[in-house]
Amino acid sequence: MTDTTEVHWQEPSVLDPGVVRQAWRSAEALHGLIYFAPEAHERYAALGIDARSGYFASRAAAMGPVGPAPVVAAFFNFNPALVARALPAAWERTTPAAVLAARTEAAGAALSRAFGGLVDTPEIREAADLARRAAESVAGNPEGRPIFAAHAALPWPDHPHLVLWHAQTILREFRGDGHVAALLLAGLTGLEALVLHVASGEVPRRFLQRSRGWSDEQWAEAADRLRGRGLVDGDEPALTDRGRAQRAWIEAATDRLAAPAYTALGVDGCLRFTELARPLSRAVVASGALRAATAG
Repeated sequence: MTDTTEVHWQEPSVLDPGVVRQAWRSAEALHGLIYFAPEAHERYAALGIDARSGYFASRAAAMGPVGPAPVVAAFFNFNPALVARALPAAWERTTPAAVLAARTEAAGAALSRAFGGLVDTPEIREAADLARRAAESVAGNPEGRPIFAAHAALPWPDHPHLVLWHAQTILREFRGDGHVAALLLAGLTGLEALVLHVASGEVPRRFLQRSRGWSDEQWAEAADRLRGRGLVDGDEPALTDRGRAQRAWIEAATDRLAAPAYTALGVDGCLRFTELARPLSRAVVASGALRAATAG
């Protein structure tokens, strides 16, 4: 297992990690709404699949009618039994093409509601142009990033608000695939990564455990393994100094692996994108599209 406190052998980030992280966080809600907005659940229901199956089918549809194994591998932290209940059953009711169309239509409707119908302003067009430039700059580098590669190969929508959403989806999956690589290098399973995240105090256990389909017994077993490695302690696991160091390394590695997508924008472009995306993300939050994600 790699000692994740040693960083001398690693290439430094081409951009300030703080700038990279800000650019991602400022627009994360623009992508994330698709997993919680009622517009998405309604359109998946029209195809004959429920909200839970709709999550797995819609995010995996870019890879084709895959079964549970590739999705468990790529999504990383979901209980395999949970995934197996959704796929391939969803493909017996509908097709990946139909799910992708429903997803894009839902994103357009949810963003239109959040933005009050103002989906073609100069600010949205500028943000869309910047995000698309970043996403396209790494389209030719799919190695080791399966979810990113699948989404990067999809056709671009026409309307600016959907270009922004699609670009941010590609950027998010680029970052996410890199995050999985960092977790693997740190020697963590998907469930252990969830427990470590909760132990940081940054996210409630109830939401992560329930949404990823893990039982109390499975959660407790993972926590015991992390205690054995000195990463957490206490009945309700909290990070030790070693755990905090590993979490910090994982986040820094994730930023470093995400940086190539933002290099095309440079520092000034990243800062401008952050400036444009923040009020748009606040509008999404205010619309209630992410309410399920914050319910805990």
